[in-house]
Amino acid sequence: MGLGEWSGRLCCTAFFLAVAALSVSSRQAAASDTSIAIIDRVPRVLVLYPYDERIAATTAAGEALRSRLLEATNGKIDLFSEFLDLSRFPEGEHVARMARYLGEKYAARRPDVVVAVGRESASFIVANRGTIAPGAKIVAAGFGTATAEKIALPDDVIGAFSTFNILKTAEMARGLQPDARHLYIVGGSSDFDRSWLTTARADLKQFSKSYDTTTYLEDLAIDEFVERASRVPPDSIILALTVFKDRTGRNFVPRDAIRQIAATASAPVYGPYQTYIDHGVVGGNTVTFEALGHTVGDLVIDAIAGKLVSDLEAPQTYVADARQLQRWGLAEKDLPPGTVQMHRVKSLWEEHWVLLVAGSGLVLAQASIISVLLLERRRRRAAERSSRLHLLEAVHLNQSATAGALSSSIAHELNQPLSAIRNNAEAASVLLRRVPPDHELIQQILLDIQEDDQRAGDIISRMRGLLKKRSEIDWQEFDLNDVTSSAIHIIHGEAERRGITLTSNQLPGELPVRADKVHVQQVILNLATNAMDSMLDAVPAGRTLTFATGLANEKVELRVSDTGDGIPQESLNSIFEPFYTTKQAGTGLGLSIARAIVETYGGTIRADNRPEGGAVFRVALPLARRQERSR
Repeated sequence: MGLGEWSGRLCCTAFFLAVAALSVSSRQAAASDTSIAIIDRVPRVLVLYPYDERIAATTAAGEALRSRLLEATNGKIDLFSEFLDLSRFPEGEHVARMARYLGEKYAARRPDVVVAVGRESASFIVANRGTIAPGAKIVAAGFGTATAEKIALPDDVIGAFSTFNILKTAEMARGLQPDARHLYIVGGSSDFDRSWLTTARADLKQFSKSYDTTTYLEDLAIDEFVERASRVPPDSIILALTVFKDRTGRNFVPRDAIRQIAATASAPVYGPYQTYIDHGVVGGNTVTFEALGHTVGDLVIDAIAGKLVSDLEAPQTYVADARQLQRWGLAEKDLPPGTVQMHRVKSLWEEHWVLLVAGSGLVLAQASIISVLLLERRRRRAAERSSRLHLLEAVHLNQSATAGALSSSIAHELNQPLSAIRNNAEAASVLLRRVPPDHELIQQILLDIQEDDQRAGDIISRMRGLLKKRSEIDWQEFDLNDVTSSAIHIIHGEAERRGITLTSNQLPGELPVRADKVHVQQVILNLATNAMDSMLDAVPAGRTLTFATGLANEKVELRVSDTGDGIPQESLNSIFEPFYTTKQAGTGLGLSIARAIVETYGGTIRADNRPEGGAVFRVALPLARRQERSR
């Protein structure tokens, strides 16, 4: 069925809205070329509409055409529009008066091109071209070739033809509703409506055989259309043609009538016009505004430029309303290929795919970096564990060496309480044989035995701590003064054997640090044994080893001073290096192990020579309570 057979009423809107779309089309380059050809003349274009301007679409169509032609000619054009209103005033007298009126109106401004929208407008201008626009080129648009033949368009009239195929719309509906069993076709009571229904019967004759029932809803009042559509079975297809007029003679813009029917319909409604989209119709096969606009616009612009032109057929396409697909639960995948979906909400990927691709790339890059960092952290932790194990091994070996070096002194020290225990036990035995035994004295002897046993136990406990091997650091908070006192007890026997006086100047109160207590004790023993070795050549009366504790720069500090020969100035920066030693029998590991231990717990160690002679070693460790406060 041709759009001209529609009398151009509905699709004149589609045509001119399509022309508006040309303002952003790919034909802009051609338009620019055309504007060059006509830049020295001001053409006049008259557009004839078959109806009045109250149809909203005609207003939009006129503005669209105006924008397109102004763009194509760089504004050098005169545009005129006339609304013939031939549907309400079809009488011959009116038509004759309109022709005379327009002939006189444009006598001084004869149009170069006349655009006739719809069959009525085309018939009117063909019959009256000599009066209104003698010598003008005529572009007829908005109907099919069959209509052109029916109204006998002259050969010199250029046609922008468009054909509306109801069968293709029906096939689209069948694809979306393969299980439908009933077919309904809706048409009004005007001459055009009846003509459409006749065409539909012929085009759908074979198609309708696939359904249990085929019903034509025609020649009804608008309320009857609405009521009948609301009661069709759910497994139905409703094809809406046009309703320009209902049985009562009431006139309609077809899309408004279809909107009322589709609003309460109990099955999906389809139609062959793009103007039905937004009015409750699922979709259909049509000539879109854009396609028709490209076709007609090219003809008008070429005609203005004086180029050789010929009839064109506007391409058809499928359109669908995505909202109606969702309303009726119809699958998007069942749409014909190439269907234009209107009002389709783009997915997040479709809307922002560039950002998503970039974001995904960034995430992958970050994930790669994080993976590398995690791998490096794992490797670092493994290296740290290995380093701690090596440190623990070295510390244990150093502890064993220290215990070996102090073994004779420790044995001598341990022998004292053991000898006292034996002597006290013998004395108690003698007292028990007396009659009567001296219970008070025996009680005192037993207390002495307990004290000597405690002394021996403490010596053994300190030795066990030196010799115990561990695989993990035992983090704990302790008082540096207590550890220093414990170290002094361990070496005091060796100091006596060497004739060295031990002195201690400890800051009153607690000096809490967080570390491994045995490791810190080993540092003190290493410094003490080195200090005692450095005093071998000193005068016996002047051999003094001093331990001092205090606070310095918010850190706990331990100073170990001796009265030996001091450290050669050139060696001050090397004494903490592994295997560096100034002693003939030294291994060079004691001070390097001491530094490794101190640095493991966030501390520092350094050595200096005392002005009065000898050396002083300073160990600084973080104050545990200050760490807690900083957190």
